[in-house]
Order: sequence, then C-alpha cells, then structure tokens
Amino acid sequence: MPKEFLIFAGTANPDLTSAIAAELKVLPGACTITRFPDGEISVELLQSVRRKEVFLLQTLSPPVNDHLIELLALTDACRRSAAARITAIVPYLGYTRSDKRHGRRQPIAGRMVADVMEAVGIDHVLTMDLHAPQIEGFFHIPVDNLSAVLTLSNTLGKKLAAGFVVVAPDGGALRLATEYAQRLNGTVAVLHKRRETGTRTHVTHLVGDVRDKPCLIVDDMISTGGTLASCIEALSRAGARPDFTIAATHGLLLPGARQKLSQEAVKKLLITDTIAGAPTDWPSLEVVSIAPVIAEAIKRLLEHQSLGEL
Repeated sequence: MPKEFLIFAGTANPDLTSAIAAELKVLPGACTITRFPDGEISVELLQSVRRKEVFLLQTLSPPVNDHLIELLALTDACRRSAAARITAIVPYLGYTRSDKRHGRRQPIAGRMVADVMEAVGIDHVLTMDLHAPQIEGFFHIPVDNLSAVLTLSNTLGKKLAAGFVVVAPDGGALRLATEYAQRLNGTVAVLHKRRETGTRTHVTHLVGDVRDKPCLIVDDMISTGGTLASCIEALSRAGARPDFTIAATHGLLLPGARQKLSQEAVKKLLITDTIAGAPTDWPSLEVVSIAPVIAEAIKRLLEHQSLGEL
C-alpha cells in the first residue's frame, strides 16, 4: 500500500477517524479547526499535503451545516496546498432526503450539496447506505456507496429468533430489506406509509405475513424514531409477536427517538458508528463499528482495486 497518503478528520466523528487510522496503522493528519466568536470556521493544516493522496473524514450529522462547511474548508485548504487527490469520506451524507421537489418552489438540496462539494475541489466521494441511490447521479465525480448490511448481518445472525420476518418500514427500504433477508435467510414484508408531517407518518397497509412471527425492521437511518414507532404499532395490530429487532446504518437518534423506541417489545436496536454520540446507557442499543469496512475501502482505493464487494 502506498505510504504517501493522509487522513484528516473534521469534528463530527473523530473517534471513527482514529479507529480507521488504527486499522491502517497510521496516525490521523494534524490540523486545527476552530470557530471565531461570530461562528465562522477556521481551518489550518499542520503538515504538508503536497502531491499526496488525502482522505477527509467528515460525517454530516447535526449540526449539519457546520459540519458541511468544515468539510468544504478542509477541502479548500488541501487543494490550495497542492494535494494530489482529495477523497471525501462522508459515512452519513446529509441532505439526501431532499432528492426531489414536492412543490414548484422548493430546492433539491441533495443536488445543491453535491454541486458545492465538487466545486470546492473534492475528487471522489466515499459514503455509506445513501438514503436514495439516485443521489449518486447528482455528482459528476466518482461516488462509492458502501454498505453496512454485511457488518450488521454478521452481528444480527446471533441474535434473531427462528422464523423471523425482515420488514421494510416503507417502499424505499424494500431493496435494503431484501438484501438483509438474503443474507440472513428470512422472508420479507413491507409497510406502505403516508407522511403527514416532517416527524409523523401513518401506515396505510402491510404486504406480507407477520402473524405470530418475530420481526427484524431495517432502515438506512433512525432520526426521530417516528417511522419505526408507527411500524411497530402496525405490525402489532397485524398480529406480529412482540419481539422486534431494529437495524439501521445511521443512528441520528434525535430528541424523542429514545422515548419512542424504548418499548418492551423492542428487544434489540443495532446501529453503526457513522454518527458519534450514541447513548451508552440504553440497554437495548448496540453500536457496531464500520471502521474496518472504510479502512478496507481506503486500502483498495490506494491499490486501485475494486470496491464491489464492500
């Protein structure tokens, strides 16, 4: 593996960067990120990046806009310092839920963010379990969308009750649910929902048989927990066994999520460490690290190998 590469971390998830660097047997690059009294962000690289391959790790977790500006400022600093190539590792890419317009006077913010990332000098984006696969098409630069399904499935395989059903909480998660079912030897059910507000959804109907069966509910992210709470309610009404496991790649876990999901029927909740700050005092919550997957992706990029298996 070439030695002339550096990994710099934004402030969103430095622990993940340290874990990835440890997998690669290197130290994270030295830089400072500070804020002026008015909130402006100041970035300085403390070592040379000239003619080196640079990886910038920054997940776009809350506060999303601050973390996005940090990523852009780090990129600009690297570009102006003559880095050979800049790869943004953004495990959770914010604004991907804004992938289309619901009204004539609304932005497509996902495309806007892609345009800004390209304009500032990012050459390649590495992300994980995009909310909408078509987001890749917003970029003109290479985008590799890694998957946490294998990592989470390896953990889930030891925890699921016999006869379980993999449930997609909406039509958009059906592809993800099918992938989990194939890896874990389960059947699939899907719920169809109608969004009533930004935080509340209503399940309209269920396709699939869940009666007297334990359920594994899978999604790409957990934000407020409203969708999953509605899902559990609908599955319970359909006669599912009160034995629910939830698996999601991105645990945003915004205020109110824990209250909605701390139910006796929810036996296990699995997320990855794409987003920092998961509660440590939540007995049913388990965080699985995706550092090995990202580290392997970096190795393969440096050696010009395929990322298809990841």
